[in-house]
Amino acid sequence: MKDLAKLEDEVHNEETFILFLEALAADRLDEEEHEKASPTNPYGRGHNGWEHETIGQYLDASAAWANSSINGSPVLPKEVNPWKRMAQILHAGKIYE
Repeated sequence: MKDLAKLEDEVHNEETFILFLEALAADRLDEEEHEKASPTNPYGRGHNGWEHETIGQYLDASAAWANSSINGSPVLPKEVNPWKRMAQILHAGKIYE
């Protein structure tokens, strides 16, 4: 399994964004397989840290994080590269409630 945080940091253009997106999808599929074999507590994160079970919940969380960080945050300055910003939004949606 590829390190999503490392791949997110490496995003700078469309090609590297696609690599990140492929790894994010693989991470989700891996989580789904683990959940089928050994379900985690329904009130916590899954095996790979996914907070949400449905695409709708995930996209809502991604949008919520994007809105809350639209001007940056104390720990993460606003990203000016749109490819990297998209990677940040999608990665944050994995864990944001």
